[in-house]
Amino acid sequence: MSAQFGRWDFAGQPPDLHHFEKVDRILAPYGPDASSAYRLNGISILFRAFHTTNESRQETQPNIAKSGIVIAWDGRLDNRQELKRQLDHSSSDVTDVAIVASAYERWDVNCLQKLVGDWAISIWNPTERSLILAKDHVGTRHLYYLPEKDRFTWSTVLDPLVLFAGCPFDLEKDYIAGWLSSFPSANLTPYTGILSVPPACYVLVRPGKLTVVPYWAFDPGKRIEYRTEREYEEHFRSALRTAVHRRLRSDTPILAELSGGLDSSSIVCVADTITEDKHPRLDTVSCYDDSEPNWNERPYFTKVEEKRGRSGLHIDVALAPSFSFEENQQHFAATPQSGCYRNAAIDQFTAGMIRQGNRVILSGIGGDEVTGGVPNPIPELADLLVQGKLLTLGRRLGAWALNKRTPWHQLLAEAFREFMAPVTGFSSPRVSATPWLTLDVVEPHCANGRAQNWRIFGRPSFRLNLHALDTLRRQLSCTALSPAPLAEYRYPYLDRDLLEFLFAIPREQLVRPGQRRSLMRRAMPGIVPEEILNRRRKAFVVRSPMNAITSNWPAILPLTENMQCQLFGIVDAKAFVESLREAQRGEEVAITSILRTLATEVWLRSPSTSFLRRPSRPTTYPSSSSDACNPDPTTVLRPQPLLQLKQNPLERR
Repeated sequence: MSAQFGRWDFAGQPPDLHHFEKVDRILAPYGPDASSAYRLNGISILFRAFHTTNESRQETQPNIAKSGIVIAWDGRLDNRQELKRQLDHSSSDVTDVAIVASAYERWDVNCLQKLVGDWAISIWNPTERSLILAKDHVGTRHLYYLPEKDRFTWSTVLDPLVLFAGCPFDLEKDYIAGWLSSFPSANLTPYTGILSVPPACYVLVRPGKLTVVPYWAFDPGKRIEYRTEREYEEHFRSALRTAVHRRLRSDTPILAELSGGLDSSSIVCVADTITEDKHPRLDTVSCYDDSEPNWNERPYFTKVEEKRGRSGLHIDVALAPSFSFEENQQHFAATPQSGCYRNAAIDQFTAGMIRQGNRVILSGIGGDEVTGGVPNPIPELADLLVQGKLLTLGRRLGAWALNKRTPWHQLLAEAFREFMAPVTGFSSPRVSATPWLTLDVVEPHCANGRAQNWRIFGRPSFRLNLHALDTLRRQLSCTALSPAPLAEYRYPYLDRDLLEFLFAIPREQLVRPGQRRSLMRRAMPGIVPEEILNRRRKAFVVRSPMNAITSNWPAILPLTENMQCQLFGIVDAKAFVESLREAQRGEEVAITSILRTLATEVWLRSPSTSFLRRPSRPTTYPSSSSDACNPDPTTVLRPQPLLQLKQNPLERR
């Protein structure tokens, strides 16, 4: 996970070296191993290296190919052996960036669809005077850009684009709406004008012209159908094993998150079965809180430790409350979720990584979403409608109605609605909205969600798979980078080949009545401990955040006065205060959205947002009669200490 920053002055003006020195200081914590630069004819590219493989230590970046193209590559190439054969590379230690450069010289922009792995890339072509920015199929790496009339700037870290733009930005309300309700679109940032390269797309830049082009997509017509269930199970084991194996390429010990759930446990157990190639030591880190009755992970992750014969790093998150407020006046936070804070759990985690020499972290993100973790019968039933298998549909309706305790005709109606989605433009995963968001924010956000539904075709189960993947892409796109601790996250369940397999098999292989994650549970006996395979779904933790709101009420209440979120026209402050009081009373509320709204309010009050243009008065909703909510535009905003909302200390959101 290296860092890059580039600027193209269309008129060919030489770069401001003082400016680049300041950018280099910002990027240094994200690329501490080496710093290098390319500057010629108005193009300046700064590269900061963070090495995680033997090959990356041999790289010279930005890489200048024989043809003169200049490439800055932040990534891991998983199909390097295949590409080496196609490109006639005989050297065993050829670097990933050299392979990518050769691929571009042979196939031009068509090479992007051949690059399997986690990556972000910039390609400068001096002959054609064009620039390409691209990311992998999921968007595991960040790559932002700021197009302007006379120049174009890009960076894998958002901070320098905001700090050195030389002008204020408008708040991108669609981003905030997405963040407060679920996750924002993967191409947005909180700043209007600064965008993110979408996953599986490239941005082609020429003076006066910018084009965003998809370079790869999942094939909606691909089907994998076997005669026996054993064949599905063997294919799944092989695909998961390959996905894990690819992410074990590292020259330092790897750290795997081990929560005691099926996703993380399977990654660790599968990694332990890979012995034909020598890979680095695999350490584990597990969080526990013996005081939390709904989150008792210790009995499960210790089963995995017993199986592998070694204990991992255990972090008691009760040492640092999952949600609290504290002053933080120093750190620049480019997004509402990128506040920097320290606590005992984070310090223990960082110290453990340093002591063990970990630079790579394996994460189970995506496993639940792509392997049938949600027991939803509608995709399967809608598929049967599309295929015209009415007798099978009748049998499956009966089985699912019994399991869900829902009338069969209600399930049939939902399946028919999903069946008709390509015609109606409606699909069941609607864009959610919190009740205190203003209509001026909600309506455009929902319209964008409906527009995306129109562009998705294929079997209903395929469309729903893409919706789940889109949510994961959004989640990764707004996950804040942190240099403390600095680590490269890898996601085996988001492997391209594994996803292609899971998206192509019949839905009934993944989810069955009373058997969520059916294929995974059938395929993993003997690899994953039985206690985890037969574990019921992990309970959602709600006690800690609810208690945090009650215990921190004196600190929260001032945040509801003269709310900046209302000044920007995002939140109806009166409705938000009502939801806060419901949470204080222990009633059922959208607790995650409440906490994110508080974090956004803290962020908007902080010095970090001095680069935003601020409205002179609230754009919607009249003032509330509540003393805790006074949006009177004539009232001067009282200075507030920067309160940083702390969430689960080791959770990447």
